[in-house]
Amino acid sequence: MVSAGDFRNGVTFDMDGSVYQIIEFQHVKPGKGAAFVRTKIRNVITGAVTERTFNPSDKFPEAYIERKEMQYMYNDGELYYFMDMESYEQVPIDKSKLPDNFHFIKENEMVKINSYQGDVFGVDLPNFVELKVTHSEPAIKGDTVNNTLKPATLETGSTVRVPMFIDEGDVLRIDTRNGEYLERVKQ
Repeated sequence: MVSAGDFRNGVTFDMDGSVYQIIEFQHVKPGKGAAFVRTKIRNVITGAVTERTFNPSDKFPEAYIERKEMQYMYNDGELYYFMDMESYEQVPIDKSKLPDNFHFIKENEMVKINSYQGDVFGVDLPNFVELKVTHSEPAIKGDTVNNTLKPATLETGSTVRVPMFIDEGDVLRIDTRNGEYLERVKQ
């Protein structure tokens, strides 16, 4: 059991049959009245964020979230298959449980699978990936002077905006959190 007085960022607990994670917390001791804990909590299954106030003596059962590193293998439309590198067990995950930026992940890439009591609810991607450019329009002489961007198609089929000097075959470092080009990787 975890009491509201012991809340810290990242703590997960079970409340009303749902699992919540503390995003922000503040212990408040007003001049008059009893102390309380003001929090911003996220439902780890749905992703909904709410603000809630607790009495410091409120107690909740701790929820243990399992985060396991797995290798992305392949997909067959709606199901994406991941392999546990310790047991070699393959786990199918529905496309709806994957983050929107999953299109930056190529086969054999390592990701973290989040589950609660054996039920997968999310996938954490690496912050940065290196992907090869498969299609990019050539730069026209003189276009490289200013900060003009052009679209480039990557090996996963994703498109990002890149500077004019990027050519087909270049390997780029991409930030998966916002989908932006960071730099060209030297080979």
